[in-house]
Order: sequence, then C-alpha cells, then structure tokens
Amino acid sequence: MLTIICDSPGNLSAIDRPAPARGEGEVLVKVRRIGVCGTDLHIFTGNQPYLSYPRVMGHELAATVEEARSGSRLKPGDTVSIIPYISCGHCSACLKGKTNCCRNIGVLGVHRDGGMTEYLSLPEQFVLKADGLSLDQAAMVEFLAIGAHAVARANVQPGQKVLIVGAGPIGMSVAIFARLNGGEVTMLDGRTDRLDFAKTHLGATHTVQLGDGDEAALSEITGGDFFDAVFDATGNPKAMERGFRFVGHGGAYILVSIVASDISFSDPEFHKRETSLLGSRNATVADFERVMEAMRAGEVPDALITHRMSLSEVPDLFAGLTDPAAGVVKALIEV
Repeated sequence: MLTIICDSPGNLSAIDRPAPARGEGEVLVKVRRIGVCGTDLHIFTGNQPYLSYPRVMGHELAATVEEARSGSRLKPGDTVSIIPYISCGHCSACLKGKTNCCRNIGVLGVHRDGGMTEYLSLPEQFVLKADGLSLDQAAMVEFLAIGAHAVARANVQPGQKVLIVGAGPIGMSVAIFARLNGGEVTMLDGRTDRLDFAKTHLGATHTVQLGDGDEAALSEITGGDFFDAVFDATGNPKAMERGFRFVGHGGAYILVSIVASDISFSDPEFHKRETSLLGSRNATVADFERVMEAMRAGEVPDALITHRMSLSEVPDLFAGLTDPAAGVVKALIEV
C-alpha cells in the first residue's frame, strides 16, 4: 500500500508497505480522507516537541470499514471518523474519563505512525461511526473536536465575551463552538485574510489586527473589562505570555496550543484577577459526538476546506501548504 513518510524535517518519501491484517479487537479501515493539521506542518518543518523521525503523519482521518469482528457495531462500508489518541484505558487519567490526557497516550501521526497511507487496523473503540456525514466532514471532526473540548473546558456561557488569539484552523474551531455556546467572539491575528474569513464564515462579532493599538482595540470592545475567556491558539510562547493581559477579572485563560518552552506570567496580575488557567489537550468521545451533532445540524461551514491533493501528490505539493500566500485554511488529502 502507498504510504507517505516524513524521513526528516522537509523530506517526504512515497514508499510501499504491506497492508496490515486486522488484529484481535481491531477494525481494518480503508483511509479515504486525511486532514492536514498544524501539527503535520510542524512535523514537516521540524518544530514538533513530541516526535522522532521517521514518521508517517496524519491524524485527522475519515475512513470506510473494510473488516470488523463478528457482532461488531461496525460493518463493511460504514463511514467512520478516527479518534487518533490511542489511550491505555487503565491509568489514573483514563479511569477518570480523561482519555485525552492518558499518561501512556500514543497519538497517531505523532507518537506512532499515522494515516498518510491506504489502510489501518485500529482498536474498535477508537473508530466512530459517522452516520450522516460525508467523507470530507468525517475528516474534519478531529480538529473541530479540539475546539469543542477547549470550549467545554472553559464552560463558555451565553453572553460571555470570548477572545481567540490565533485564527488558524484550531482557533477557528474554538470560534465555532464558542459561538454555538452563545459566546460573543472576538478574534486577534496578524493575517487579514484569516480575520476576514472568521467574520464572513464563522460569525465572529469582532476581529482585531495584531499590531500597534490592538490592546486598546480589545479594551474598547469590552468597555475596558477585557474578556471572560481567552483562548490561545498561536503556538507562540510570546503570544501565550501576552495573552494573560487580555483576561478580565474573574476570567479564564485556556492554552490550546503547545510549545516546547516555559511560559511565565505576572503573579500579582494573575492573583489580582483571580485568573483560572487551563490547559486543553486533544479531545474526548463526547467532544467528537458534539462535533458530529453540529455537522448534522448544518452548523459547521463547508468553506473551511480550501485545498485538496491526492495521496500520491503529497511529496510534491505538501510544502506549498506552509506558504501563507496560499491561503490554506484546511487542506484535505484524498486516498
């Protein structure tokens, strides 16, 4: 089967691997769509903290079932979305239902080889039926679930003022579900095209261009109170540190992005505001189900998909996705 492997930063190869046999308790699936994530771009550019090379990337996956055990809830031909966070099921986090931060987690495409290939055999509990969704939609469930999980962590309520710093796909996913929870969404980013997209397609109430005067603009939007919930989706340590300043008194700061560095903040300001600081990692089954429900209700815009390529084209075309001028929001790889 055709498999794309990242041998080292900036180097992709097309190789032929044997197709896997279905293991005990597993489901054999044919990969049909692969969403390209910021994590994949970071792996390609050599900027991912939890990875060793070579690696088969790809964790935003839509597939169809090829083979399942007798009596399975899944049958050949079913469209499915894959939960790529392979959790152990027995650590303290898993026993509390927080499988998203399992102590022994193995994320497809990061800790273990992922979905830029034709077939995978996976434990059945990580294969979710995506009834009523297209293959394109099923491939987007994972990245949208990241945003849904972050919004659930913050417990965004109707009427709350929400700031999302970073208008990439993850920031956009946060915006979608913050708005669906009734939040008033403001987005801060340096790219006008991303901000225009957020206003046109995601229902952002306000957008602010990063740069001189942005803090004053954010203050004006909120009458000087700043925000009930601030989400960082930049992957930039300086931006993550600066974001503390935008949290209102009694508000929450949710770090969705992750960086391989320490983050510092002013303790007097942190205590004065009684800030709640939250990390948000991956997503749970409940978050996946929340996303699929929203998709079936027509609440997720199809405009998120802006670029496509076939699996065989990945070695030649993938680097182009890193160019801001390409205007990529979400690229899909078709198998």
